[in-house]
Amino acid sequence: MSKLLEVTNLFQRFDLTKGFFDKYKFKSWKIVREEKIVHAVNGVSFDINQGDVYGLVGESGSGKSTTARTIIRLLEPYSGRIMFDGKDITHLDENAMRPIRRNIQMIFQDPYASLNPRYKVIEIVMEPLLFHNKNLTTAEAETQALELLERVGIRPEQKDRYPHQFSGGQRQRIGIARALAVKPKLIIADEPVSALDVSIQAQILNLLMDLKDEFKLSFLLIAHDLSVVKHISDKIGVMYLGKIVEKASKNDLFSNPLHPYTKLLLSSVPTIDEDPLVEPLEIKGEIPSPINLPKGCYFHERCPFARDICELDTPGEREIEPKHYVSCHIYQ
Repeated sequence: MSKLLEVTNLFQRFDLTKGFFDKYKFKSWKIVREEKIVHAVNGVSFDINQGDVYGLVGESGSGKSTTARTIIRLLEPYSGRIMFDGKDITHLDENAMRPIRRNIQMIFQDPYASLNPRYKVIEIVMEPLLFHNKNLTTAEAETQALELLERVGIRPEQKDRYPHQFSGGQRQRIGIARALAVKPKLIIADEPVSALDVSIQAQILNLLMDLKDEFKLSFLLIAHDLSVVKHISDKIGVMYLGKIVEKASKNDLFSNPLHPYTKLLLSSVPTIDEDPLVEPLEIKGEIPSPINLPKGCYFHERCPFARDICELDTPGEREIEPKHYVSCHIYQ
């Protein structure tokens, strides 16, 4: 199976001290240079095969959304390489990216903020159609948009309504229709159900999987809850403080989690059984600031299995089982 997306050693940083008076401070009778750099993504590598769903999970603040926005080139990468469909898109300019954007679409987390409140829903879905298909007439675009809206569960008589007249689940359906409009190869779904009621989440996830088979799509599915990606992902990457600490197939990850952080996430998944997926771990503290990254392993300050080497040396990625990778000193 050919690779559709390959991300290699991707970094993303943000300088919070852009102005002269932000960088230079007068302290102790001398001028001192101070820099505040947010290390949002720190060497992320993974790939997605055609037709696969790759789940990227982790706590809020772990860099998942920033990774997605960098891949789709809403943010310029600091370093690393992004290959899409065999082409290096890491540093393409806006004109060169335009045909690529047709094949990579995004579903955003907040269905209330991602739709233009001044546009009718039919116009929201028609806009990308007309932008990417210059030969398409307005009537043809409207016909296609109506078909897409009906496919995701929006009735034709609702086409002239505005986003505020729909519920959160309906708005997310409209966002899905907009992403499908230009027939992409890859859809990046950034927490597509986290802002929705629990009763609606399963409906949206089932809709995405039906559309995946129907339109032959690949997905990068971002979530903070492992239970969301459990039933629909082919591979999963567990992200902590801008790094992927474990990656494996879905079955391998759930049957044999290796990294302590993965075990923490799994132990927090609610189940109807008396026994949790893994034995609960006592984790202290919260995720550190990406401005001041810990030395050594980023997780060592919270890890119940931390050793002296964890404070000094950053663990490299190691293949413990076939196609099951972990970055942890316990296994090195």
